[in-house]
Amino acid sequence: MTSACERLASIADRLAGEVPPHSARSFLIALGEQAAGVRIGPLWWADAARGGRNHVRGGGFRREYDDLTSGQVRHFAGTVAVAARIGPRLTRLLVTHVLRDTPDTPDGRLSESALDLVEALRTGALPLAGAGGWIRTHLCR
Repeated sequence: MTSACERLASIADRLAGEVPPHSARSFLIALGEQAAGVRIGPLWWADAARGGRNHVRGGGFRREYDDLTSGQVRHFAGTVAVAARIGPRLTRLLVTHVLRDTPDTPDGRLSESALDLVEALRTGALPLAGAGGWIRTHLCR
């Protein structure tokens, strides 16, 4: 059976082929919509505020990211979707101070990894086609 982490990577692989190669923002927003239920339209903030939806339940994340729930895909992809819209710096502040996901917790580390992916895609250090592989390498067991 394929893990939730692997399914997240597969969603990223598919989206990389559907989104224009220069549009990291569109890719990240689509990933958030398909994996975490954070809508693409103007009401995205309402979805993000309530924590999105678990479109992909399960585990398969490395121990340092695993909080023993089935919602880590939602957490990661939701963080990505928010950061694509408001930037990594403000997202980090919200994650740390509103959600209280400090860097020493699985969710805090997962949020930091989400922000790393956003930054790598936005700067062009990682092409969209490499996002699924990045997820597999960095997040999946």
